[in-house]
Amino acid sequence: LSVYAQTNEYGFLETPYRRVRDGVVTDEIHYLSAIEEGNYVIAQANTNLDDEGHFIEELVTCRSKGESSLFSRDQVDYMDVSTQQVVSVGASLIPFLEHDDANRAL
Repeated sequence: LSVYAQTNEYGFLETPYRRVRDGVVTDEIHYLSAIEEGNYVIAQANTNLDDEGHFIEELVTCRSKGESSLFSRDQVDYMDVSTQQVVSVGASLIPFLEHDDANRAL
């Protein structure tokens, strides 16, 4: 189970996302399943924001329908809540996981 996941009423896993409105990231949290996630443009958690939650860059690295690409900041629907929300609790304890041996992370 990933770090931030929860199960919904039907037993499917859902993960939290911060809602984006008109290019501004809000503190409003929505939980989406993998099926629902495919309908939205989702920015990475490490995207640069100013103090008021606006995207700094005009083009933002996002995923949509399982593919990563650059999108205009006005096209973004949600943003990941954490860079570690895709890993398990055990893997999240490995320091510098992105530079670690993949077999060790399993």
